[in-house]
Amino acid sequence: MNSSELIFKYFKKLNENQKNQFKKLEEIFKFWNSKVNLISRKDIDNIYLNHVLHSLSIDKLSIIDDNYKTVMDLGTGGGFPGIPLAILYPNNKFYLIDSKLKKIKIVKEIIKELDIKNAITINKRIEDEDKKIDYIVCRAFGRLTKIVKYTKKNLIKKNNGGLICFKGGDLKDELKNFDKKHIVYELKNYFEESFFESKKIIFIPMH
Repeated sequence: MNSSELIFKYFKKLNENQKNQFKKLEEIFKFWNSKVNLISRKDIDNIYLNHVLHSLSIDKLSIIDDNYKTVMDLGTGGGFPGIPLAILYPNNKFYLIDSKLKKIKIVKEIIKELDIKNAITINKRIEDEDKKIDYIVCRAFGRLTKIVKYTKKNLIKKNNGGLICFKGGDLKDELKNFDKKHIVYELKNYFEESFFESKKIIFIPMH
């Protein structure tokens, strides 16, 4: 199953607007991906599993709720995980940041076409952004020490927020000398698809 039905299988309380946004997402991404390589061209046919459901997996961990929080998607690239999360959490405010102007312009168009009201794009390096945020999420941005170094100035420390990193594979080496308090979640414990077998989320609380 690689359609919006995969999303509805795990998220049964979506309203009609959210369902329609998720249904439209594939067509819109395929159109823009044919012009600029937002995500791997060989990956586009698995967009709902590899990108949308993977992005939404945060929800199963009960880290973020839809309670008027601010969330930054660091190095958003093609708009993941920020766009799916903005659909899922319409009361939260999302900032999708990336230094690559070409991609950010298209992500802005996708947000407009999906009629997402709670997400804006920022074309900056994280080093140059001083906005204060409850949560920062990132996929494929680099090692944890690098991410913490660049984002600690942005995270609000009193709101039970923190840094949420998507990771895969063996993390022993990366975590060996990582001295920040953290929780590792194995996504295979929440999803039955083999794609999630080695996928993990690391939450670094900042309170």
